[in-house]
Order: sequence, then C-alpha cells, then structure tokens
Amino acid sequence: MNVLDLVRADLRDFGGYGSARKTGLKGRVWLNANESPWASPADPGQGLNRYPEPQPAALRARLAALYGVPEDSLLMTRGSDEGIDLLTRALCRAEREAVLVAPPVFGMYAVSARVQGAPVVEVPLVDEGERFRFDIDAALRALELSVAKAPVKILYVCSPSNPTGGAVSNTELERLLRGVAGRALVVVDEAYGEYNEAPGALALRERFPNLVVLRTLSKAYALAGARLGITIGDPTLIRVLAAIAPPYPLASPAVALALDAVSPSAADEAKRRAGRIVAERARVAEALRGLDGVRAVYASDANYLLVRFADAEAAMQALLAAGVVVRDQRAAPQLKDALRITIGTAEENDAMLAALAALPARVAATA
Repeated sequence: MNVLDLVRADLRDFGGYGSARKTGLKGRVWLNANESPWASPADPGQGLNRYPEPQPAALRARLAALYGVPEDSLLMTRGSDEGIDLLTRALCRAEREAVLVAPPVFGMYAVSARVQGAPVVEVPLVDEGERFRFDIDAALRALELSVAKAPVKILYVCSPSNPTGGAVSNTELERLLRGVAGRALVVVDEAYGEYNEAPGALALRERFPNLVVLRTLSKAYALAGARLGITIGDPTLIRVLAAIAPPYPLASPAVALALDAVSPSAADEAKRRAGRIVAERARVAEALRGLDGVRAVYASDANYLLVRFADAEAAMQALLAAGVVVRDQRAAPQLKDALRITIGTAEENDAMLAALAALPARVAATA
C-alpha cells in the first residue's frame, strides 16, 4: 500500500511554510530571518537570538540510532501531543473522516479529533479483572461500520495504555495492521514503552507502512519539562507531517538537553532506572493488594498502577492529607472507583503505602 493514499488529498503535495532555516543556505552574516543581531543578556551562550533548526540534524541522528530507524522516518515534535495533532490534521477532514480510540485512555486523541472536527469512534477496553484488553475484533467491526458515515482513518492504540497499564502484543498489533491495511493508519503510542519488557511495535515497522509509533523523552528519559516527542513512520508520511508542522517546533535549550539525555551513557542510565521502576512496580503492586481497602490492582507494563478502592474518595483524601498526589480516574469510563498511582522512588512509594494503610479504619469510621 501507499501510505499517502490515507493522507488528505489536499496535503499530499503541500510544501508548508518556507521558513528561513528551511532554505539550507550557508553563510557567515545572517540577515534573512529578521532576528536580533545581539544575544539576550539572559542567554547562557546558546545563541538564542537565532531561530533553531526545524529538525536538528544531530539530535535526529542520535534518536534514529537510539530507536534503530532511518533518519527520514523520524519527526521530532513538542511532545507526543503535537505528533497526535499533526496526524489527526493530516488524515482527517472535518466531519468526513474519523479516529478510533479505546477508552479509558489518554484524552489527547479525542481532544485533537474534536479540535479538527473529526468524529470519534469509541471501542472500549475489555476489563478482564486483572488486566484491560484492547478488543481487536471489535475495532475491526467498528472500522467496517464507520464506512457509511465517516470512515475511520486513524486507530490510536496506547500501549502500554494510559491509565490502565496493559500493553498490546505485537502478535495482536500485526493482526490489527493487516485488518486495516489500505484503509487506516494504526498509531501505537509507546510513551511508556521503556517500562514494557516485551518487544515494542517498532519491530513491525518495515513490514507495515500503515504503522506509526509515538515515543517520548518525557518519561524514562526524564525530560517532561523539555517537551520532546518522536513520531516514527513511513518517510512519505513523515514528509507530510513536517510540512504542516510549525516552522520552529523545538526550542534550542530543549534540543541541547535532549542531545545529552540520549547520549550512550545517559541512555544506559535511563534503562537502568526503568529497570528499577519495574522492580518497584512489582513490590508496590503486591503491597497494595494486601491492603483491606483495595479492591483490585491491575497488571501494568508501564510506570504506574491502576487501583480500585472500596472507597476511592476516602483513599484520595487520605493520600492528600499525607501530601501524596495521585491521579483521580473516577470520571473516566469504567473507572468510577479507581485511582492511578505513579511509581516513584522507594521512599515516595512507602509514603503512599503508609497513607493507605490507615484507610480501612477511616472507611469504617465513616460507614
């Protein structure tokens, strides 16, 4: 298949905005971008009076090596959120093409669709008691049913899924990719991929041009404040996304930080830290399952646990009283009694567990 057939026809040959840094011109005296010739007094020597490269070559090369992909298959964005927005705009016309999501799930897929005016088709995750499962068969049926109204052009698969924590195996992803080939793009959001001990979706990239994988430096690489996401896909699609992206998506200080964060030594440290989180995840899950006020702790392939409580409000208040902030999931579909707890340091996790240890007495007192 030609992945360009999935892109909006009016954007397939779109060149985008020709910014001053896109020209590729070389020189010593820069008078083409209306910049200040002087650095700011606040500039720590990073040349911030000049616009940055739209896609910095050094960082792109380092990220391509990190993920084992060709450089032309990779686009850097302001977090994965921007990658989601670009994909939705590139493939979906308002009210004419839809996206498919599997709630409860990360809300930005639906937000980007709504801003674009694209309908959202929901195929809920299946609660199997110990784990939530992405329903491949239901997604394929929904794709067929959508054709008469607004055909689904993008299926967003969060793996590991936020907030439920479960990953979709490559065997299942392959079945989905084959089932939608020629009709839709499968976007696998692997923001938490470093915490998943099973192989990731990038192993399928060369065989499926309708696969896009989202990665980020916000989680395991500890650069949430730098806002740097990575979209990996077929080079022809990446060129379209680059054309509609803002002219200067990456700030120079963020690029400098990212270069250091994905150096070989820093990448090794990120892997070691991810391993520590995985070990803590197992310890914390076991401890939570031993608490009387806890109804269920879901299996997780990410750096968080989804937990159901007998009294989620009492649990939330007990945690806040101890200065521990977790994510309230009670407004999400199927999660009216659930909180999402990120795995922190051993000391932070112990503080959370200690706050919840007193929960049964609080619940009994208010019953």
